[in-house]
Amino acid sequence: MLFNVKLSEKHSDDKLRCLLCPHSCIISRGERGVCGVRENAGSDIRLITYGLISGFALDPIEKKPLYHFYPGRKILSAGSYGCNLKCDFCQNYHISQNSDTRTAHMLSPGDLVAMAVKAEDNIGIAYTYNEPVIWHEFVTDCARLAGAKGLKNVMVTNGFVNRQPLMQLIDLIDAFNIDLKSFNNEFYRKFTGATLRPVLESVKEVAASGKHLEITTLIIPGLNDSVEEMRHEAEWIARNAGTGVPLHISRYFPMYKRHEPPTPSDTILELKKAASEYLDFVYTGNMSGSPDGSDTVCPHCNSTVIRRSGFKTVVTGLSGEGRCLKCSELIVKYQQA
Repeated sequence: MLFNVKLSEKHSDDKLRCLLCPHSCIISRGERGVCGVRENAGSDIRLITYGLISGFALDPIEKKPLYHFYPGRKILSAGSYGCNLKCDFCQNYHISQNSDTRTAHMLSPGDLVAMAVKAEDNIGIAYTYNEPVIWHEFVTDCARLAGAKGLKNVMVTNGFVNRQPLMQLIDLIDAFNIDLKSFNNEFYRKFTGATLRPVLESVKEVAASGKHLEITTLIIPGLNDSVEEMRHEAEWIARNAGTGVPLHISRYFPMYKRHEPPTPSDTILELKKAASEYLDFVYTGNMSGSPDGSDTVCPHCNSTVIRRSGFKTVVTGLSGEGRCLKCSELIVKYQQA
């Protein structure tokens, strides 16, 4: 177990290099890295948001989105501030691009875990809303305590993290949703301030670990909405993570610095069709009132085994072990808490 991962190293007399993510920020004393929350405190880099909570809620697990991890259950979701990406289309920019913590709640890991234990029908804690990678110390401390209480730990992340810190997280986290923003490095450079390869490496590491993995791609008109790119993405996921990894293709709405009209529903459905050539489970997101793309269908016998309407989930065709009642195909490994 990698419980003592090094997150910084000396660069020069008054500068430290952050080892958490591929930005490898070189930070002068008293200054912060790209994420805005990791500060050179002299001898090491200090997480200034340890215990600072921007918000929390008891959410349906499907809202993460996770469709194959305890479907129909709830999870206590919590987030903080800051992000190591600078997406100009960020849906949570008010906390991810903000380091003003004056309205934050202050909770210790024990406090948050105690809340999770008391919450009704709750399976665990989801680290989400902003980017939990940069909250590394708090997430790992909470996850250890939560795991010891029999709770599940979930991480909703952009996946832009170095291997050793990721491996420590994998050791503690039960399920990941990784936001694969595009399958184009130029898109990453231009619209997120990051690069694609580290995210792909994170996908491979999580998949290889055996921990539960789902992937989300937000589709923005004219930027990452080509059928060809989606085919490349889905084929890569199938080859490197497995055909059974659920992919969520989500509809964009204008937010933050981007003002394009919402993604047409027909575009999402066309991309779903293309991705389904390679993957067993492809879902549509932000498609209220549009043709259904959120039900789970057995890839072997084509039976609908889970029905969803918004965040209402009804398991209709699965055994207690997560197998299709009609053909015994394994659909959901994590069915009962």
